[in-house]
Amino acid sequence: MGAFFIARTDKQPNYSAMQQEEAEILALKALTYLAGVDEMMDRFVALSGMGPNDILERAQDPDMLAGVLDFFLFDEALLTEFCEAREINPEHLAQARMALPGGDLPHWT
Repeated sequence: MGAFFIARTDKQPNYSAMQQEEAEILALKALTYLAGVDEMMDRFVALSGMGPNDILERAQDPDMLAGVLDFFLFDEALLTEFCEAREINPEHLAQARMALPGGDLPHWT
C-alpha cells in the first residue's frame, strides 16, 4: 500500500468546535498511522471489505474517513496508542467523528 503523507504543523487545531475539514484532517492522520501498523491495517481491510487500493482511492471520502474513526473508537488499545503517539486527546477523535457523515446519529450505548 502506498504511503500517506500529511503536512505536519506545530499549530494544534481547535477541536472544541470541530468542523468537517478539521475532522477529515484528523481522520487522515489516523489513517496514516493505521497504514503503519500492518496487523491493524490488515484488520481494517478485512472488516471494511475494501482492498488497500480502494482505501487509497477513497482517502478523501468523508464517509470512508468516518469509518476510519469508527475503527479507532471501537478499539481502545489502538485509540490510546495513536493518541499517545500523536499527543492528541482521545476525545478529539470522538468530536471529529461527530463532524463527519453519520456522526450526528443518536448513540444507543
